[in-house]
Amino acid sequence: MARSGEAVRRNDPELYETLADQWWHRRGAFAMLHWLAAARAGLVPPAPRPGAVLVDLGCGGGLLAPHLSGYRHVGVDRSASALRTAAAHGVEPVLADVGAVPLPDGCADCVVAGEILEHVTDLPAAVGEACRLLRPGGVLVLDALAATARCRWVAIGLGERLPGIAPRGTHDPALLVDRRALVELAAARGVELRLRGMRPSVRDLLGWWGGRTEDVRMVPCASTAVLFQGVGCKRG
Repeated sequence: MARSGEAVRRNDPELYETLADQWWHRRGAFAMLHWLAAARAGLVPPAPRPGAVLVDLGCGGGLLAPHLSGYRHVGVDRSASALRTAAAHGVEPVLADVGAVPLPDGCADCVVAGEILEHVTDLPAAVGEACRLLRPGGVLVLDALAATARCRWVAIGLGERLPGIAPRGTHDPALLVDRRALVELAAARGVELRLRGMRPSVRDLLGWWGGRTEDVRMVPCASTAVLFQGVGCKRG
């Protein structure tokens, strides 16, 4: 974590090693990731068959795990410490970059890419891998931060200074996601994405900051200009 007056290194992977003990602290540095995981899970379809596979790209400490049922949950991350934490919560760990996943084509009934696309330096590679892993008829679920001035101000300028939202240095403004490019990349690989905006419930957020609640609901909103979700089915 940067001290006052110290330059912040953006999108620093060491941040996750420094804060490795924070993954499952509901009021810790990664609190908002718990809220986002719950919202993301709401877009995951029921497991379509026994032994259905869900590949969780950028799984971190496995925060999606409590919200899943019926899936073999495979987590991909480049942080070994995060994968150890995820494995303790029932996730099958794969140490890899999301732009080059060592899993076969069409192995997944569902692929989830939550809060990872705004951290990759090669968006086409990451989207290509997510789509490649899906079987025909499989579902891609994602959420990300948009490449807009509003997002830079809200999510980075403000969000990285508020407790529980994001540690300083989490995001690099240059890597925020171009929504049109994302939709076009997925479509070229057989997945028609539908995007919708979301935000924290203001009432819940105030209650969380006041110590009155442990959870904050993420609710839909009209604009995708800050935080957005996407869902799409791979063509047969």
